[in-house]
Amino acid sequence: MVKKLEKIDLGLKEAYDELFMTDEERKENRLPKIYDIPLSQIDDFPDHPFKVKIDEDMEQLVESIKQRGIITPITLREKEDGRYEIVSGHRRKKACEIAGLETIKAEIKELDRDEAIILMVESNLQRSTILPSEKAFSYKMRLDAMKRQAGRPEKNNSDPVGPNLKGTRSNIELAEQVNESKTQIQRYIRLTNLIPELLNLVDDGKIALRPAVELSYLTEKEQNNLFETIFFADATPSLAQAIKMRSFSKEGKLSKEVIESIISEEKPNQKEKISFRIDKLRKHIPATVPMRQTEEYVLKALEYYTRYRENMRSSRDR
Repeated sequence: MVKKLEKIDLGLKEAYDELFMTDEERKENRLPKIYDIPLSQIDDFPDHPFKVKIDEDMEQLVESIKQRGIITPITLREKEDGRYEIVSGHRRKKACEIAGLETIKAEIKELDRDEAIILMVESNLQRSTILPSEKAFSYKMRLDAMKRQAGRPEKNNSDPVGPNLKGTRSNIELAEQVNESKTQIQRYIRLTNLIPELLNLVDDGKIALRPAVELSYLTEKEQNNLFETIFFADATPSLAQAIKMRSFSKEGKLSKEVIESIISEEKPNQKEKISFRIDKLRKHIPATVPMRQTEEYVLKALEYYTRYRENMRSSRDR
């Protein structure tokens, strides 16, 4: 309470001081204040759903920080114990740690827990690449926060155990903010029920979203049995197979043997495929060959090589 009164007094003082400023001074006074905060006083956001990878992009960011420093300050909120919590800027903080810096430029905002969650998710969803697991947990965190902000069901709600109108509005609002349908958001949120091993397969693109949603209804034991089967069979379930597994699970009949039987079924139009990384192929193809003609060039090269081997074999037989 004392701390809140101190902040109110400070706000009144700042408003009073502003009365005697020039227009230029007022404009400058309203800009966000940037502070140098020691990295040792900053904690990560609890259950932060976005991964901080040590990859090529991180290496470039580290090099940029070494040369030019932090261009965009991170956003923090002050915790009750006097330390700070990152709302936006986990990658930048990690890059500063790798670069050997002791402090980082930061803007400090007064936010409660739910306001911080919403801002944290909103700022991270601006990234160009977002994994399904990151969408799953961030959508769930943000929707829960929005519903808490909307409040509990009204006393005159005729269905106190069902979704209230405020919760419904939160769903619609989130769908509009992230440019996804309500159905798609719920699909992503269902992924939070997957075991980490299966969720990793979704992030790697080995299990598509729709089959993953069906698999999220399996029990933890069933999901572990499925992952073990996927590992040994080197095959992932199609949507039809995932739906079948969910049906067996609902009836309490999805044993390990049933999972193995379903996975071993031949999928419709299933054909054996061989894939190559395009960067590896292009190293052996002249730059004058357009990208769209890569397949044709490779086939002709293989035909030429086959004829060459046949000619060599014929020469040895003579």
